[in-house]
Amino acid sequence: MASYPVQRTVRAALAATAVFALVGGMSLPHAAADPVPPNASEALRQYNELTTQAEKLNEEHLRAQDDLARAQGELDQANRDLDQAQQAQNELRGHVDLLTEASFEGARFNQLSAILVSDSQQDFLNRMSALGVLAGENAEAMANLTAAVDKANDAARRATEAAANADQAIRDIDQRKTALDEQITEARDVYRALPKSERDALGAEGYTGPVPVPPGKAGEALAFALAQRGKDYVYGSNGPNTWDCSSLMQAAYRTAGIAIPRTTYGQATIGRAVSLNEVKAGDLVIYYADQHHVSMAIDGIRAVHASTEGVPVKIQDIESIGPISTIRRVVD
Repeated sequence: MASYPVQRTVRAALAATAVFALVGGMSLPHAAADPVPPNASEALRQYNELTTQAEKLNEEHLRAQDDLARAQGELDQANRDLDQAQQAQNELRGHVDLLTEASFEGARFNQLSAILVSDSQQDFLNRMSALGVLAGENAEAMANLTAAVDKANDAARRATEAAANADQAIRDIDQRKTALDEQITEARDVYRALPKSERDALGAEGYTGPVPVPPGKAGEALAFALAQRGKDYVYGSNGPNTWDCSSLMQAAYRTAGIAIPRTTYGQATIGRAVSLNEVKAGDLVIYYADQHHVSMAIDGIRAVHASTEGVPVKIQDIESIGPISTIRRVVD
């Protein structure tokens, strides 16, 4: 195992997606994911609390974006179903109209009229058979029309519900974005009050030397994540020059040909759970009770992760990053 310096600093998070530009575009060094050092200033402790909350808000903002995309997809599908159901309804209604017109206008039969106009017994039977066929077709057409109307009404109901869900998702995004903006502004004000020594500690790169990786898909994903060391952390970023914690994990496994969710919440549900004693290279380590941060295990001791904005992608001790919520094995 290669040795590396362990940076016992504080972890945190700032910014998300376009929000970063909205508050001035200033990139801040953030606290690392370690517990607050005993000798930390009060400003650093306050900064850690603010940025940890900012990270949580950012992941919720990303999840709200996923919810919106899903709601929009449901709305689009519901509208397509509604169009198809209405078209089918119109076609069947036209068919019923033709049969009704045939039954009650030009080809209306009953037993008495069939007897009166029939030239023979066979002609009578033919006319009665035609009457039965017409009645059967009309009944079938009416049943189909009724089903089509019910289907169209159901599609309309689902379209209305999907539209409401999409509207709610948009409101959620706006609310979370506003909360995140406020959190970032407050955290940046506190950051400016940090002593230079603490700001310098936040930006330490950690170990940047070679790290062996195992063969297989998990090794390919780990190799990608390790190759990103030194790149900046920006919340909401999807690479290739900057990352946030969950986008780095997603890109790493995408490189290995495996699709995983974009958010930490989604990543906390994939694969299978393993214990800390079972950790292998490539496992995803999800942190905190609300599961708002993720790293990738190198072995049973170390992990690589995008810590916070202003702190480069780096290696740290797995347990120093934060309290572990769950560990997921993506591939065996």
